[in-house]
Amino acid sequence: MTQQTRSGLVFGVLAYLGWGLFPLYWPLLEPASPFEVLAHRVVWSLVFCTGLLTFTRRWRSFAALVRDRGQLGWLALASIVIAVNWGSFIWGVNNGHVLEVSLGYFINPLITVLFAVFFLKESLRRQQWVAVGVGAVAVGILTVDLGRPPWIALLVSASFAVYGLIKKRTSLGAVEALTVETTVLFPFALCFLVALQLRGDLAFGHEGAGNTTLLVLTGVVTAVPLLLFAAAASRLNLSTIGLLQYLVPIMHFILGLTVFGEQMGSARWIGFVLIWIALAIFTLDAWRSHRRSLHRAARGATVL
Repeated sequence: MTQQTRSGLVFGVLAYLGWGLFPLYWPLLEPASPFEVLAHRVVWSLVFCTGLLTFTRRWRSFAALVRDRGQLGWLALASIVIAVNWGSFIWGVNNGHVLEVSLGYFINPLITVLFAVFFLKESLRRQQWVAVGVGAVAVGILTVDLGRPPWIALLVSASFAVYGLIKKRTSLGAVEALTVETTVLFPFALCFLVALQLRGDLAFGHEGAGNTTLLVLTGVVTAVPLLLFAAAASRLNLSTIGLLQYLVPIMHFILGLTVFGEQMGSARWIGFVLIWIALAIFTLDAWRSHRRSLHRAARGATVL
């Protein structure tokens, strides 16, 4: 293992550990409502990113990005999608649905490949279709068990899958992209916070220094894992990144069971186990496909 790969693994694990521990952070911000937390996350992420751009002297690359109307349009769309993802995640965690949030990130790879079929016209291998089918059965079982579709899981996974597809069309620095996305959302977030203040419902500044500090730190909490992930992605291959991403829903699942004490009935266990089987099929197929690609590349290099 090279030094670059080792450092990439460290950055990747730290990034996913940070995201995995998110459910422990958002409840600390109460009595701020989930939507106030979302607004603060936007505002303070922008403040942190502008400071980082200044410190790293990357305003020139940010300005070039803003002048690129094509890229700017995609990032504006990405900002809306990531706001939906952040909001549904925070609402789910603060309303006792951590296990459903974890389900969302478990099924995210399956949702992503489905979107690739419909939007990018990609074709799936037989094993991938089997994985998607098993996942669909699991969602059906969970729908019957809950008495409703698992909307939070579907919203979290679908929004993150769309965000990933948009990011696939752009190749931009993590800080510059996040700065643009939060800049687009900033006026709406600020107006919402002002409206809460006028109504007397704003928690920020009214619930003690500790609550205020934690709300301000939402910017750091948001940006740091993203920067660590960007550093990992530039050092690791996609298959390693794909395996590391399962750390997040696994941690959410464990936290939901242990820290938050959410209940798992037999039907829910069956649903989750089927999702894990689908992911095992999907991951094994991806690994085999990657090995075949490497083998073909090696044979081609030998011929040359």
